[in-house]
Amino acid sequence: MNRVWDKMRDASDTSVLSVRGLSVRIAGETGVKEAVSALDLVVQRGQTFALVGESGCGKSLTALALLRLLPEAAQIGAGSVTLGQVDLNRLPESRMRAVRGGQIGIIFQEPSTSLNPVMTVGQQILEVLHTHTDLDRAEAVRRGIDWLRRVGIPSPERRFNDYPFQFSGGQKQRVMIAIALAAQPRLLIADEPTTALDVTVQAQILQLLADIQREMGLAILLITHDLTVVRHVADYVALMRDGKILLTVDAPTFFRAPDHPYARELLAAIPTFSKRGQSLLRPGEQLPHKAGAGHGSAASAPASFTTDGHAAGAHGSMLAVRNLTVTYARRGGLLRRPDASVPVVRDVSFELAPGETLALLGESGCGKTTTAKALLRLLGKAATVGGQVELAGDPVLTANAATLKRLRRSLQIIFQDPYASLNPRMLVGEILDEGVAALRSDLSRADRQLRMAQLLDRVGLPSDTVRRYPHEFSGGQRQRIAIARALSVQPKVLVCDEPTSALDVSVQAQILELLKALQLELNIGYLFITHNFGVVEYLSDRIAVMHEGRIVEIGTTKAVLMSPKHVQTQRLLAAVPRL
Repeated sequence: MNRVWDKMRDASDTSVLSVRGLSVRIAGETGVKEAVSALDLVVQRGQTFALVGESGCGKSLTALALLRLLPEAAQIGAGSVTLGQVDLNRLPESRMRAVRGGQIGIIFQEPSTSLNPVMTVGQQILEVLHTHTDLDRAEAVRRGIDWLRRVGIPSPERRFNDYPFQFSGGQKQRVMIAIALAAQPRLLIADEPTTALDVTVQAQILQLLADIQREMGLAILLITHDLTVVRHVADYVALMRDGKILLTVDAPTFFRAPDHPYARELLAAIPTFSKRGQSLLRPGEQLPHKAGAGHGSAASAPASFTTDGHAAGAHGSMLAVRNLTVTYARRGGLLRRPDASVPVVRDVSFELAPGETLALLGESGCGKTTTAKALLRLLGKAATVGGQVELAGDPVLTANAATLKRLRRSLQIIFQDPYASLNPRMLVGEILDEGVAALRSDLSRADRQLRMAQLLDRVGLPSDTVRRYPHEFSGGQRQRIAIARALSVQPKVLVCDEPTSALDVSVQAQILELLKALQLELNIGYLFITHNFGVVEYLSDRIAVMHEGRIVEIGTTKAVLMSPKHVQTQRLLAAVPRL
């Protein structure tokens, strides 16, 4: 690896970022741990350098260290970080403020928690421009609107004054990219920049970054677990594990002939249609327990659900959605009174059988997540929901509070943004126990604690997770906590809203194997909302494609993938990056 580093360092005239011997130490209850160790990398002008590895390996911590944004418990132990000819580790904080946003832009992994909820997106872009440029307000507004247009936000003049909550997850990610690039920095640190984006918008964003890179000579440090994205955009790849870089090589060599076994394992874990029915786990790797661990035995589990009256027939539907509509009141005028209704979901109908996986696909903002929240009655008062939703024959939309509480034992959701859905002031153990205590009053505290321990083991988290807070985990680890919480009450229908978007391919493989095993044993139906076509190809039985609030195509996975009928389906498939 040092030979590769030396070769890259020799091109000093074009070097934008040079990191040598960087280590990051974290102080914890058990002492000081070296989370990043002796890290070396060089990013040249106009180059994309990809830092890849499993969740929790130190990728995001490295990004924070470069900008000196480490949490209080962490500190740089050794090494140098040089931007051009300036060692950032020697700069006073006052000068680092000019570097952040002005010289180095960063796209954070979770846009929902990175955007200020009480400021409009326009104000947040202007904040960067006023801090790092000499533009007057009128020119800054024009540039801010232009950046929203360039990253694909429709009607940017109007959306400039909207707040983050008024955007979908993918749109918020695009806003984050606009903020990061607004001051035209020399280096862009992109921490999972396409995680929340559908394939068409992902293709647009990657093309946008490539165009800006050529125009500005922008250097990009890409931090990601999506190897298909790396394959198409990276010049160099550094493979990271347990805080150390195992391999640094040019991207074509990494994908053509990786000489490290860990690299080969990651490539083998990528789900595809051709791997259906095969295990994605590493050779010799197994799930921690058999499928029923933490959920009761195979014989007893169905009985616990039939006591609620939720026993659909073998060929019946567990979830039936008929003519579902969702509209929002649009407010206008000086007093912001409702002046029109904006349809978001239009006449959506589908059924989900026990043990079936239905994938709901579509571009960001097409209504997928709104549909999911409508099924669980999680939309606010501003939304008007029409149509029918039945869970094993029981109406959901008109159920009273007591009935809805009973129904929610069998209808759960894994939210798209794990950090926003986990209470930051509660320990993970309290978060997991809260839902089980509310919906499963028949379980004693000891039984609930045993179930928590088994579930955390199943999703690959250590036992001390229950005594830690959500902010102490990586994005992928927080998603596993969210999955454990959803499974804790033994649902019969699980709505999975991008459940693997924050997971690296090896952990994604474990979660997919876990979901398959639980479905086989407990006959759970999955409504799988995702933009990851590899996961869809590997896991789903049927596919429904949404566009502008409607389902425009629905059919078996093979039929939709091999013979797409609707132009929107064809457009989505054409944008899928593949190895």
